[in-house]
Amino acid sequence: MIAALSKTITLYLSPIMGLTSLLLGLFAFLAPSIMLAGKVAMLTVTPSDALFPASPSSGGIDGPTLIIGPLGSCSKLNNDAPLVCLPPSFNPAYDLSVFSDELPTLPFSTPLAGTALFIAASLVLSVFFLISFTLITLRHKLPGKFGAVFEKPAVQRTSAWIGFAGFMIGLTAVLVMRMWWGKVVGDFNLGVIREGDEHKVIAQTSNAFTMFWVAYAFLGVPLVISMAKLNVQATKA
Repeated sequence: MIAALSKTITLYLSPIMGLTSLLLGLFAFLAPSIMLAGKVAMLTVTPSDALFPASPSSGGIDGPTLIIGPLGSCSKLNNDAPLVCLPPSFNPAYDLSVFSDELPTLPFSTPLAGTALFIAASLVLSVFFLISFTLITLRHKLPGKFGAVFEKPAVQRTSAWIGFAGFMIGLTAVLVMRMWWGKVVGDFNLGVIREGDEHKVIAQTSNAFTMFWVAYAFLGVPLVISMAKLNVQATKA
């Protein structure tokens, strides 16, 4: 039973988890500049009286909104206005014109120039890894010499190290961005509180980070399987 379960995970579940990982990472990377505007973001600044519990609003709060992702931002002046997104860029600039000059001036920028480029590189490496991993896993079903290519230890070793590089580059870049935006959120909210309750907005990290964490957790399954095979090969040698 255990052997059958292990075979099922290796042959079928791990490629599916790898594909899910790639899709989640891609959606989180492209939002909100290219897709899922208003639904997925790394950071949001939205109208709210949560920072001023002593003076809650009697009705709905209207105000500016800013949505930030790895490639750029979308913003709107009020709740009824349409979202306007800037063109995507690996070195994005964020449109802060929707906010009044009295709001805190903070470095709404990526922690390092081209941080998004590292995430893009991670996604590209992950694509190569998942394709090669799937072909290696299903090599016994591939015809003739084509299947024999993926029996070679050098091919399997290259695939595993490509996956490891993609995993580490992407995870490191997302961790850096999470720490950076977390600090920006804290500083921005403190600045809003100092300015008083005439600016009822709040900054928060958002669901794109959750999507990235799930993506890398899922990618870890085929990666661990690949690295385990390397360990077995090294032990035999």
